[in-house]
Amino acid sequence: MYKNLALNLVRVTESAALEAVKFLGKGLKEAGDGAAVDAMRKAFSTIDISGRIVIGEGEKDQAPMLFNGERVGNGNGLVMDLAVDPVEGTNLLARGRANAIAVVGACPAGTMYDPGPSFYMKKIVGPKEAAGSIDIDAPVKDNLISIAKAIGKAVDELVVFVLEKPRHKQLIADIRKTGACIQLHTDGDVAGSLMAADPGSEVDVMMGTGGTPEGVISACAIRALDGLMIARLDPQSEEERKSIAEYGKDVKEILTLETLIKSRDAFFAATGISGGAFLRGVKYHSKGAVSHSMVINGNTGTVRWMTSHHHRRMD
Repeated sequence: MYKNLALNLVRVTESAALEAVKFLGKGLKEAGDGAAVDAMRKAFSTIDISGRIVIGEGEKDQAPMLFNGERVGNGNGLVMDLAVDPVEGTNLLARGRANAIAVVGACPAGTMYDPGPSFYMKKIVGPKEAAGSIDIDAPVKDNLISIAKAIGKAVDELVVFVLEKPRHKQLIADIRKTGACIQLHTDGDVAGSLMAADPGSEVDVMMGTGGTPEGVISACAIRALDGLMIARLDPQSEEERKSIAEYGKDVKEILTLETLIKSRDAFFAATGISGGAFLRGVKYHSKGAVSHSMVINGNTGTVRWMTSHHHRRMD
């Protein structure tokens, strides 16, 4: 059943990507996201799963589909917690930029971290070899020296993925002082995490504050990959801080992979929407479309890179 789950999840992300790409570069952020949500929800209804959305499109009164707490699947099969982002990088999609992807993470019921009303999370993601030597409160220089040593590189050979946001002005300056290289991205938190955890990628580490939902989704993949991730909730407003406290979460708590995803039976699927360094995008042609996906089965430790050909039905 776990084997089937891994392949079924990619059917869900493919469905979202195939619809979302029709809005590439059209400036219609909400419409593109809505089309992907509709497609993803419909695909979920066809698979053997009893799933609960832990990380979704928001609370029920703000998002009519794939909201936090919604039940999806046909009610049969495995009982799972789910984290979904039909379009990770809605701004990238709207502006026609690279690295927009559709993603789903899954793990056994009761094992996924529920961040409640937290919007932002500070993260460090990197190679598993550096586990145990990274401290989220340590100076940037110290962490990069530890990571470089763990993977056998010089610090000035490291490539660090950072979101180009005003809140990262000091972080970027600190990284540059070490001599490390930087890849700046406007969006794409999940893609950045996956590249940092993938030893075949040119990115060695991701640092900075991004979305909390994206952090939990990424944790599914990194847990399955046996990678490194440490994090902490990082509210960007007093209102967010108060909401987190009222929900019963401690903003000082250090979050590890084992905190975020308690089970090793974690699963992840991603399908490229717009082409990029991580996944190629969807391409339509006269007979249908071609999509490119990544599927991770934490139960077996298998990572698959898939090219799927979707032929139009002529009846």
